[in-house]
Amino acid sequence: MKKTILLLIIISTIISCKTVKPSAENNVLVLKGTVEKMGMSTFQYGTHLLKTESKTYALKTAIVKLDDYVGKEVSITGSKVEGYPVENGPDLIDVKKIVIK
Repeated sequence: MKKTILLLIIISTIISCKTVKPSAENNVLVLKGTVEKMGMSTFQYGTHLLKTESKTYALKTAIVKLDDYVGKEVSITGSKVEGYPVENGPDLIDVKKIVIK
């Protein structure tokens, strides 16, 4: 009986930690648009832009070589970086995956 109660306490603690802890998976975005090289801008973050039908996003990544996708219609999977936008700039997206559409 004591072992069962201890096991239930451990399981409930693990579950509650998972629900309380913020997760990058909860912040996953899938965006479709055209990748452009970052030119002159009033904001100073990101290396590339993603132009969608309704919005522009600044992009950064340590995983994908964005130069390979400049001028192409793509689908990007990533997460919004907290603390952005700044200086009236766009949201900053940390790109995890990119696929040509």
